[in-house]
Amino acid sequence: MTPTREGPALMSWASQLEESTLAQARQTAAMPFIHPHVALMPDAHSGKGSAVGTVIPTRGAVMPAAVGVDIGCGMIAARTEFTQDDIDARIAATGTGLAALREAVEDAIPLSPGNYNRGTGDWDFTARRIEELEALAATGDVDLTHSPKWRRQLGSLGGGNHFIELCLDETDRVWLFLHSGSRGVGNKIAQHHIRVAQRMCVGVDLPNRDLAYLTEGTAEFDRYLTDLHWAQRFAYLNRAEMMDRFGVVFARWMGVSDHRETERTNCHHNYTRQETHGGEQVWLTRKGAVDAHAGVRAVIPGSMGTHSYVVEGLGNADGLCSAPHGAGRRFSRTEAKRRFTQDDLRARMVGIEYRDSAEFIDEIPDAYKEIDVVMDDARDLVRIVHELRQILNVKGT
Repeated sequence: MTPTREGPALMSWASQLEESTLAQARQTAAMPFIHPHVALMPDAHSGKGSAVGTVIPTRGAVMPAAVGVDIGCGMIAARTEFTQDDIDARIAATGTGLAALREAVEDAIPLSPGNYNRGTGDWDFTARRIEELEALAATGDVDLTHSPKWRRQLGSLGGGNHFIELCLDETDRVWLFLHSGSRGVGNKIAQHHIRVAQRMCVGVDLPNRDLAYLTEGTAEFDRYLTDLHWAQRFAYLNRAEMMDRFGVVFARWMGVSDHRETERTNCHHNYTRQETHGGEQVWLTRKGAVDAHAGVRAVIPGSMGTHSYVVEGLGNADGLCSAPHGAGRRFSRTEAKRRFTQDDLRARMVGIEYRDSAEFIDEIPDAYKEIDVVMDDARDLVRIVHELRQILNVKGT
């Protein structure tokens, strides 16, 4: 869609936009270090401090709460050589349906907040990732004393809107697909630096205390960026770890030695890094948005029971080379549970293997914006490469 100018430093691609979300975006865009403007993505909705679905370029400062508490949250998708016919043949030959695969995935990957691995040696690819993170922490002197169990968090999903799915694309090719972030350790890192920023901004006239910032050139800024980089890497490797486990479990269920992966896309949608926009180098925070530089692959999920998309960026400069990160919520979790029932969820999940539980009512697709509208709004930000529909869903509570 053609973006709308919602203020002197705010451009919006959202046709489904609540006034509360727009008000938050305007507050963010009014901060004195914004350059050249804030970009509001098609899936934008209210968040902590700044709206989810906001792309925020800043000169000389970063706002930790704008990055969010799930540092590095994002998506990973892997295409395989298998097809729906292969899955159907396996079910027919063994009499073992997708429920058995779902249960095997649930056994291999800890789900829900607070659930971690029992140890760190169950998989032969885990140790090298832990070693990388240990070395990165040592190099940057990252303080992880607040999270002594961080190693056991690697390869765990979490809850909320995080998920693991088996999907089919437009050619009925099988994809492995999941959404997660930096788990408890990333949350602890974020909360610490949000408090530091708020202390540093005592006496500063802020429209919202969650827009507190750290100024480049200070020790506090440098410490945040070091810790942020570590948490972003943890999130990236956490997704890769779960994807590798998913691949092993899927191959075993298929009765083969390898899941025959042909391509993989692993992307953040909650993070900060330096980029050039408006002719200057800025700190670009994507809070609920993906990198959409020209030719860059990303993944945009729908919701539980709706389609998702593998996309390629178009490098839209006005959009700060960014795109939406998903469907975006229409209703809060409390409101969704008030409006919908477990039977409503069952009706929306017909044909999809999932754990039938009232715990997931707040994740019903009706609680989210329509993903097809979001993708239409994003048509000048990305092009669709693959459209995925899930046949199996795994979630934590």
